[in-house]
Amino acid sequence: MKLAVDIGGTFTDVVLEGPDGSASTKVLTTHDAPVRGVLEGVRQLLEETATTAGDVELVIHGTTLATNALIERKGARTALIATEGFRDSLEIAHEHRFEQYDLYMERPEPLVPRHLRLTVPERVAADGSVLLPPDEDAVEALVPTLRQAGIESVGICFLHSYINPDHERRVGEMLQAAMPELSVTLSSRVCPEIREYERMSTTCANAYIQPLMAGYLHKLEEGLAETGLTCPLLMMMSSGGITTVQTAVAQPIRLIESGPAGGVIFSQSVAAECGVRQALSFDMGGTTAKLTLIDDLVPQYGRSIEVARQYRFLKGSGLPIRIPVIDMVEIGAGGGSIARVDALKRITIGPDSAGSTPGPACYGRGGIAPTVTDGDVILGAIDPDSFAGGKIALDRDTAEAAIDAAVGSQLGLDTVIAAAGISEIVDETMASAARVHAVEHGKDTAERTLIAMGGAAPLHCARLAEKLDIDRIIVPVGAGVGSAHGFLRAPISYEVVRTRLSRLDQVDPHALSAMFDGMHAEAEAVVRLGAPDAPLVETREAFMRYRGQGHEIAVPLPVRDYDACIGDELRQWFETQYARVFGRVVPGLEVEALTWALTLSTEQAPAEPDPPPTSNGQAAAAGRRSLFDPGSERAVEAAVYDRSAMTPGCDVEGPAVIVEAETATVVPSGFRVVVSARGHLILTRQPQSA
Repeated sequence: MKLAVDIGGTFTDVVLEGPDGSASTKVLTTHDAPVRGVLEGVRQLLEETATTAGDVELVIHGTTLATNALIERKGARTALIATEGFRDSLEIAHEHRFEQYDLYMERPEPLVPRHLRLTVPERVAADGSVLLPPDEDAVEALVPTLRQAGIESVGICFLHSYINPDHERRVGEMLQAAMPELSVTLSSRVCPEIREYERMSTTCANAYIQPLMAGYLHKLEEGLAETGLTCPLLMMMSSGGITTVQTAVAQPIRLIESGPAGGVIFSQSVAAECGVRQALSFDMGGTTAKLTLIDDLVPQYGRSIEVARQYRFLKGSGLPIRIPVIDMVEIGAGGGSIARVDALKRITIGPDSAGSTPGPACYGRGGIAPTVTDGDVILGAIDPDSFAGGKIALDRDTAEAAIDAAVGSQLGLDTVIAAAGISEIVDETMASAARVHAVEHGKDTAERTLIAMGGAAPLHCARLAEKLDIDRIIVPVGAGVGSAHGFLRAPISYEVVRTRLSRLDQVDPHALSAMFDGMHAEAEAVVRLGAPDAPLVETREAFMRYRGQGHEIAVPLPVRDYDACIGDELRQWFETQYARVFGRVVPGLEVEALTWALTLSTEQAPAEPDPPPTSNGQAAAAGRRSLFDPGSERAVEAAVYDRSAMTPGCDVEGPAVIVEAETATVVPSGFRVVVSARGHLILTRQPQSA
């Protein structure tokens, strides 16, 4: 049996999977002590399923704790040690304005203030040769300064350490010997890549959250052990793979998008089961909405992410983090996102969220601001008496009062229309984000299948599909806790990168093969901690460009020993990929490879196809309720179905609401839903009559 735990901004989801199926539960996230909420959910689920803790063989965990610490600036007191003369690289950044015409534009404050950015005389050349050894007397002189400032964690980032890490290692060893309690992050370990600003930003971010995450993970291990769960604990990473607690403690920055990554893995698995090649993964929880493009069963991947954007979500207004990550667009549009009317009398949603404390107004926990969830209650999408399987009773009157005070009275709208405005704006915000994300990658949203998960996504997926011209939606089994289900499907994996700038006519095949052999050994040492005997799959990439270009494209490489033909082969592979991305190649220009990447992961069994239902299932409506229809802008009577009573082949026409413990699926007029053989809900938009 395996247990998966996903901490979100509002709810903590727990899934228990065994030979006979799975069970799940949701509890409110305890932000003051996240471990308490995790253990509460675990104990609750073990009791509900009459499972003995000793029968659980593996726990997989994903959390937003690292992300929240960066966004809320609640990390450790951190110092940076840089090459003498380069401490301000962290603040100079790219020397550009992300909003050119705003005279009052403010850049995000660095995680490390200037007086805590210290320097050491040392210098390594771009080829790795030593120009100036580190001044060890200067390093020793830093120790009193660090102690006096109460520094808990330090990041070390020297010039060109990605090619020669010796100086960083020596300084790190000296500081660790002088201050054993100090957390030390080396840029050559967390981000051994060219581009000084991104490497320095990633190093500072890792150092900033390392003490917090180390303390949290150790408390979690202790709490699980006290519960009787003495099995291994593995962590979900932003790349969609899982890793050991040891790796997570050393490089917590790799956990930044661990929860959303689990949702994408779940969507990928469902797409494979349902024979869907082009999909849009839609994960809407209590705090944020995440959308990811999936093509040929492979999600978009990226080499970097920007955290805590402060200026209208514009690129460049956040902290760049260079890690392997599933490429997604994430916006502050969840069930707990707060609605308000701005100075131009427009309804706006988020990005702030009521979270779990105090939560939406309808929770009755002291919240007075209206949220998307409050609007869903008023519109009939959520039944106040059966929310979260009946564990959380909602107060419709409180929701009405909050919406009237903050939106209805401001715009002269009655309660239902104000709630409809909130719902419409959040749906349009998500649709706009999806369109922009698709266009940025040269793709479209139409003709895709929308795969909805998270507590709020099934409530809004049909309206979102209409806005994106999508005709087919899948609400999978376990959609309300989709990210946790994704953890259980993710491979154990680890990626290693090396920056070695090489012109293709100067590539040494033997040195290239030897480098990949070393990268393989480094990755295997991590993966084998969680998978001692499992078969492993290796993938390689080169990040290449025409000489003179500022950025690279990823080029897949075969896994083998390379020979003298590798230079010509690299050019051929590059031009094939370049033409695929840009529609053309540029003749006569030299090509160079900048960075090389190797990923090692456990082999995943292919998904078994979901067969067509063998019979026409039936389900009787459990009741009826009033449901607001955005198409006709009025309330209609909708049939209410219990999802657990709907058998494969069951066919239902909208308007309807299909309820389950963790969420509810809204099926508007013009949609039809069929239950697949595995129990997935397949919603299809019906053609409009002339």
